[in-house]
Amino acid sequence: MLSQENSLVLTGTVVKTPKQSTSPAGITHSQFSMDHKSIQNEAGMNRQAFVRIQVVATGELSHLTRELVAGDNVRVTGFINRHESRNGNPLLVLHSQHIEMIN
Repeated sequence: MLSQENSLVLTGTVVKTPKQSTSPAGITHSQFSMDHKSIQNEAGMNRQAFVRIQVVATGELSHLTRELVAGDNVRVTGFINRHESRNGNPLLVLHSQHIEMIN
């Protein structure tokens, strides 16, 4: 199978303080939502871009998110994956590999 690229860098604002949890295997997880707003050029025209996406941090990265609060600006680098919501709807989730606070 050919390896496919899956990488995303997104800056935005933390919407809510992250929720912490521990899996049955003892792995710590943190989840939070972030909003990204920007103006992007598309076909020579400016377009407003807005997305709210759920971010998952696992292991050591989950500990870093304990300091995050709503309104913090972050740059998240990671990959996207499909999760299912509690009501069965598909969600696109950003699995973080690096989280950086920005001003």
